[in-house]
Amino acid sequence: MRHGEGEGELVLEAREMIAEGRSGEEVFAGMAARTGDRGRSLRAVCVALGMPRADADARLREAEPLFTEFAAGEEEDLALVLAFGHAFVVDRVLDEHEERVRELLGTAAGARGGCPGSLFAWFRTGELTKIFLYFAQTRFRDGRGSPPDFWAAMTSAGELLAGRDGPDHAGVTAALERCRAEAAALGGGRGPASPGAGAAGSSRGR
Repeated sequence: MRHGEGEGELVLEAREMIAEGRSGEEVFAGMAARTGDRGRSLRAVCVALGMPRADADARLREAEPLFTEFAAGEEEDLALVLAFGHAFVVDRVLDEHEERVRELLGTAAGARGGCPGSLFAWFRTGELTKIFLYFAQTRFRDGRGSPPDFWAAMTSAGELLAGRDGPDHAGVTAALERCRAEAAALGGGRGPASPGAGAAGSSRGR
């Protein structure tokens, strides 16, 4: 690290590179290789991405055990592992309405039998419409999951999403109609299971 190069300078440098279109993963790999300080580099990138400092410190604590597994010169490999673990994902703070939608989608994920790991980041960043539209394409096979609970939760989530305008409003409305039809075909009387960490289930389903 250059003499006098403190964390503030690293954050500014990271912000400039991110503004140029580089990913957090790329910025971290380059900065860590140049400075030799993986911890300060990761924290600087997280802050530059917009995370509160407390969240950036938490990401650093989670990542530190990995640092010793990669030798000098392997910063790009380390960055890939950190990105896979969503170290550079900025969690979005949701309002009450959005939080309820996320809970219902989590319930749907559990009833579906899980979801692809790539969707976990969408749950964290609040990409609720994307998750809903993806789940609405679900086809149940081989007795997996619980279709009644899934379509009940999806119908409730879709109704909340459709109640707000947005660029995907037409798509949400169409998907909601499918959810209602599927729920009705199954009897529709069962309410969704308790919302929770269903999104962390296995990646079975569609």
